[in-house]
Amino acid sequence: MNIQSGITDRKARLNGAGLDGSADPWLEAMEGLPLPDTPDPTRLEGDAQAAAPLFAQGWELLERLPLRSGRNTAEKAAGEAVMETMGGLVWRFCRAHRRALYDSLTDGRRTALRVDELVWRAAQRWPGLLSTKEEIAREAERMQIDKDGREISQGLFLSQIMTDPACGTHLLLSMLQPTAEARARLEEFIREGAVDLGAARVEARGETGYVYFSHPRTLNAMDDETLGPEEVAIDLVLLHPGLCMGVLRGEPVTHPKYAGRRIFSSGINLTKIYNGKVSYLFYLLRDMGLVNKIYRGLAGPHHHPGEPEQTEEKPWMAVVDTFAIGGGCQLLLVVDYVIAEAGAYFNLPARKEGIIPGAANMRLPRFMGERLARQAIMFDKTFYVEEPEARTIVNEVHPPETLDAAVETAVASAVDSGMVSAGGNRKAIRVETEPLEKFREYMATYAREQAFCHLSEQLIHNLEKHWQAKQRKL
Repeated sequence: MNIQSGITDRKARLNGAGLDGSADPWLEAMEGLPLPDTPDPTRLEGDAQAAAPLFAQGWELLERLPLRSGRNTAEKAAGEAVMETMGGLVWRFCRAHRRALYDSLTDGRRTALRVDELVWRAAQRWPGLLSTKEEIAREAERMQIDKDGREISQGLFLSQIMTDPACGTHLLLSMLQPTAEARARLEEFIREGAVDLGAARVEARGETGYVYFSHPRTLNAMDDETLGPEEVAIDLVLLHPGLCMGVLRGEPVTHPKYAGRRIFSSGINLTKIYNGKVSYLFYLLRDMGLVNKIYRGLAGPHHHPGEPEQTEEKPWMAVVDTFAIGGGCQLLLVVDYVIAEAGAYFNLPARKEGIIPGAANMRLPRFMGERLARQAIMFDKTFYVEEPEARTIVNEVHPPETLDAAVETAVASAVDSGMVSAGGNRKAIRVETEPLEKFREYMATYAREQAFCHLSEQLIHNLEKHWQAKQRKL
């Protein structure tokens, strides 16, 4: 479909919903906004000023429609036409100006900003291009099915930033720097030997740091509330000068079905997603922060593009009690050793959830081959830890009564053998399997596609069908 026929189709959809002809010149202006074909930093501010009122008018058109779940067929088509038009302009704008956008926000890549800091600054600097924190918070008061998708522009913006090698690499390394809270609490951790962060607990025993996931009511599920504490806990282990490795494990839970049992993780909190209480930024912050820190370690404040990774890292072990679902399973793909309880299982139920399982699409095929990985991700295959296929990921399996002893033995063996070369060997493996450039390219696609998945009607349908989300309480 060419540009003019696309405009004609969208005009018909808008008029079909009863929106008057004032939308016609808006569509023409949105599609016809001139943007440079080659980067031109001098155009950024002028183009942003020209686009701002057009974005504002688009949101005004959406406000004239009922809530998304209450729209009839024509109204739904009109809402989609508005979002397609605004998303198309965001994509074109960021493609034209991604380097200038990023350099302006980061002082020419001299300032390290996390993903969320970058997005909120961009929203303040160029009104309309991205929604502000306050606008996203207001939309978060709606059920997921009633969100028109303010967060989609975040995904389009971040995808274009990740597409640029210099900007994307700088952002990845910025996300690998320790959090401010971890820096502030490091002395306490060294002195006390333990820090309770609420949704996570970190403990130093000998030369090993233990990170415990602690969200007992939800089977140690993950959401925006757990993400920060878990990343701080990871940082503390990596920062502690007396620790040479880390262990991940779930705390005992209180759910009646599993009361008193340890559970590694039940993955992302699907009930919160359904109720609109999981942000799109959760996915990017988790995969570029917490998960990537386990895989790559911590980066320093200085960036050296094109040189070998210079992260400070430690080997990690995961202990799988009961199950590791979704995001929990993703962690097994970035640790160095996995010990599991007999009878435990892991899976990636992305098909039932309607989202992309982090970087598992890139990593799982390395462990078990592409055919089996496709079956796991697209056809909901579950792996029980005793099965040969599961042993491509799980190193040891032990009955519940000897699991703790097995963990202690494995930790002691790893520490006693010396850790001098651990970081170097991990880096050497990544050079072949997943260099930073490959991860950057993956995240450029992931940032865009996950935004559309997170705000899709199919996600809601899947949660109602496979999760019985309507019957569950927050």
